[in-house]
Amino acid sequence: MIPKGTKINSPKGKLGVLLPGMGAVASTFIAGVEAVRKGLAKPIGSLTQMGTIRLGKRTDNRIPMVKDFVPLVGLNDMVFGGWDIFEDNMYEAGCKAGVLEKSLLDQIKPFMQSIKPWPAAFSKDYVKKLDGPNVKKAANKMELAEQVQEDIKKFQKSNKLARTVMVWCGSTEIFLKTKKVHQTIKSFEKGLVNNDPAIAPSMIYAYAAIKMGIPYANGAPNLSGDIPALMDLAKECCVPICGKDFKTGQTLMKTILAPGLKSRLLGLNGWFSTNILGNRDGEVLDDPESFKTKEESKLSVLEHILRKDIYPDLYSSYDHVVRINYYPPRGDNKEGWDNIDIFGWLGYPMQIKVDFLCRDSILAAPIVLDLAIFLDLAGRCGMSGIQEWLSFFFKSPMCAPNLYPEHDLFIQQMKLKNTLRHMMGEDMITHLGLEYYD
Repeated sequence: MIPKGTKINSPKGKLGVLLPGMGAVASTFIAGVEAVRKGLAKPIGSLTQMGTIRLGKRTDNRIPMVKDFVPLVGLNDMVFGGWDIFEDNMYEAGCKAGVLEKSLLDQIKPFMQSIKPWPAAFSKDYVKKLDGPNVKKAANKMELAEQVQEDIKKFQKSNKLARTVMVWCGSTEIFLKTKKVHQTIKSFEKGLVNNDPAIAPSMIYAYAAIKMGIPYANGAPNLSGDIPALMDLAKECCVPICGKDFKTGQTLMKTILAPGLKSRLLGLNGWFSTNILGNRDGEVLDDPESFKTKEESKLSVLEHILRKDIYPDLYSSYDHVVRINYYPPRGDNKEGWDNIDIFGWLGYPMQIKVDFLCRDSILAAPIVLDLAIFLDLAGRCGMSGIQEWLSFFFKSPMCAPNLYPEHDLFIQQMKLKNTLRHMMGEDMITHLGLEYYD
């Protein structure tokens, strides 16, 4: 644990942001940062850019912007690079994704065209609905990891970077469980050499980054860095890591609504969730094995917020159903329907219905930005291993093996801001407030 008011190294110099997967989310993120830098738009949804933090008592009226309180890297000092199985530059990828208006992309066209993905470490065995020509070849998975590291070294040298972070923006891989090969650094590295099928491409990227001392965030529900070997490697290399699965859309709404139901002690009979989306993510999730990975991430949210072991009368027997349907006409504009059957005083039933017409990449892009900036901060603070204080951004947050994950959005936000206060030597906020009435 870092001490209160810990020494934080300066954010001076360029920060490289590495993105495995340069499709809709990555192109929306990169275009958004450049649009903000040029004064064409505001960074809506970004905690690091638009958020505030209260310090001290309410009567002190100390509420600075987060970016003015903590020494964060500036947007002008960020440089982007990454990998994808398709050869499209970021302008082409952005146009094909159809998330942002072409009129906006055209204003930043030369910049977006200058960012071209490197060949990806990819196998169709793990993402069965996708295939592309821009793929690395190697004798084994260790060689793939080494090729990824060579890409990173060239990127760092050519851009004269001071620091680097990696945020996985790639697709959801097939469902994998932790196996023997994942238990130790030695067994994992042996598995890389032996092409062990339990090692997916996202694990290769995570290993390559952590081994080089680069903070790593996993934006998909894949196991990726959430295995004992890579958690141990992160501690050994003093590297901060976090994940999994960007908290956007329907699950964001669940982590807002479920804590409200529990706080009012309203019971739950069932929560039926269905989605339609037509982007690359929807196509990938049309494969049952990839959907299983996503389903596990989505289902875990209510279990840990509602805690049927503590509230058996309210939450011991509810049905929780999640469906995702690939519907190409919808593109990136996902629609999530929720039917929530609740009960109140004396067991009388009620219903809540939510229809969230959201834009997946628009919700994900500011998360990528905040994770890149906060992971860089964590690295400059000397923090290592799992960064649970960044759970705020994830559907399936990583945590210590002996803990249950915290899914409540409001507790997650308090944890994040109290961590920032602790870093800067400020007192944590408890919201007790009795002193105002003495």
